[in-house]
Order: sequence, then structure tokens, then C-alpha cells
Amino acid sequence: MSRGEDAAVPTRLGQAVLLHRAGDREEARNRLLALWEEAGRAGDAFHRSAIAHYLADTQDDPAVALVWDLRALAAADGAAARDGDQGPAAALYPALYTRLAADHARLGDGRAARRALQRARGAAAGLADGPYAGEIRAAIERLSRRLAGGG
Repeated sequence: MSRGEDAAVPTRLGQAVLLHRAGDREEARNRLLALWEEAGRAGDAFHRSAIAHYLADTQDDPAVALVWDLRALAAADGAAARDGDQGPAAALYPALYTRLAADHARLGDGRAARRALQRARGAAAGLADGPYAGEIRAAIERLSRRLAGGG
């Protein structure tokens, strides 16, 4: 992927996310898969993490969603290794771990869900207050209550 193509990734990613939010899950998935293929292993790790994270949202099968969320986490780890703890990938971890916890919960693996939720809490502790932090913390608490209730 060239520099110009790499710069277009956020725009194309945003368009696919808007399609998904508007209810066109299949077209969003198709566009995200194409973007993933273009990004390949040589693409920007932060972009690959975001693409995989949103691809997980478009999956019908929770096991497939888990695979994409694990890919998102692996790519975020690559971006963090490159950029350090203060790079943009650091802000992805709370959402990634929360989603992994939800994936595990949907698959009936409460132990793995609670482990991922603990990591989400730890990652969220470093977020500055604001809408994103509030949404993540609320999602963590909802999932925590659900897991505590056995659901």
C-alpha cells in the first residue's frame, strides 16, 4: 500500500462504518474485507487494528467476531510496539479488551470474558475523561453486571 493509499484508509474505513451503522452490514463487511486485503501485512498496524475491530462488528458468528477482534488486538500490539505507550493504539485497548470480553461471553467462556474485562478496566483507567472514556467505562460496567448475573 502506497503512502497515498494509506492516507485514504481512514476515509474508506469511516465510510464502511457509516454503512454498517445505517444497517448495510453486508456491504460494510465487503468494503472492510477489501480494505483488509489491501492493507495486508505491510499496511499500517494502527489501520489494520481499526479495520479488524470494525470487521468484527459485521460478523454474524460470534466465533468469527472473536477471530477478528484477536486480529485487531495483534495489530494494535504491533502499532504500540512501534509507537510506544503514548501512541494512538493505546486508546484502542480499552475497546478491544471490552469487545474480546463480550465475544467470550457470547461464546459461553465466562473465565476468558472476566480476564479480558479486567484488562479492559486496566486500559480504561488511563483514559482522559470524555465521551469515549464514558462510553467504554459504561460498556465495561454493563458487561461486568451481565457476567456477575450469569448472563
